[in-house]
Amino acid sequence: MEIRVLRYFLTVAREQNITRAAENLHMTQPTLSRQLAALEDDLGVKLFTRTGRKIRLTEEGILLKRRALEILELEEKTVHELRKREEHIEGSVTVGCGEFGAVESLAEICRSYREKYPGVQIRLHTATADVIQDMMNQGLVDIGLFMEPVDTSEFEYIRLPEAEPWVVIMRPDDPMAEKDVIIKEDLMDKAIILPERLNVQSELANWFGRDFEMMNAAFVANLATNAAVMAKNGLAYPITIEGAMKFWREDLLVNRKLYPQLISYSVLAWRRNIPYSAAARKFIEEINAFRA
Repeated sequence: MEIRVLRYFLTVAREQNITRAAENLHMTQPTLSRQLAALEDDLGVKLFTRTGRKIRLTEEGILLKRRALEILELEEKTVHELRKREEHIEGSVTVGCGEFGAVESLAEICRSYREKYPGVQIRLHTATADVIQDMMNQGLVDIGLFMEPVDTSEFEYIRLPEAEPWVVIMRPDDPMAEKDVIIKEDLMDKAIILPERLNVQSELANWFGRDFEMMNAAFVANLATNAAVMAKNGLAYPITIEGAMKFWREDLLVNRKLYPQLISYSVLAWRRNIPYSAAARKFIEEINAFRA
């Protein structure tokens, strides 16, 4: 006996009429009649007596109706319990990310995810893209938020909408703070702090052109926070993305955009074709829903 056929049987038992039952089930009357006949053949009993257009249950039909209702109730309960079990997800998801404005989109995804799965802990690991990618390859990070350029050949990913303008960071009393934008000539005689990632340095090298080799790269920093301390103490000028200093105090440090403008975008990525925990799978679903 199939659950589907039991539903047909119960519909006929309720309607006591093949034509009305077939209409309710959105099928033809001959098809429904064949299904009922096959059910009687399978069980080896007669389930209905037909008097004109009206159909009545035999004693065996009454027994099957009682059992069919119990079976369908059990099926509904089982499906509900399985779905509830699926929704009740615990564990943790580790997200590796840098310091940039696209973390705002990550926060939106996390908010939606936490509303659905409050039993899951989200672990945020702040590092550069190279470190995060290594940790993903080792299985230590589930999801990576990378600033481009980044190699995505082994990833599934979405590109986030935030445009990240590159800026120069300085003290508010610095003479360059009076400028609206910073051009490369403003930096030629200054000590600067470059980002550690080589492919990001390449983006800056393209912006500076042939003058890049003459720049005084006094520091290299993997993240902007410690670079900002150097800037606050007047040691050098960090070149970073604007989102990296969104929550810093403007009475201590300010930023000015590069001109011509240099912009980067970010991707939220996960490794392709590997097994994930239920918590991580649901997080990936949330990412894809955010893209949609």
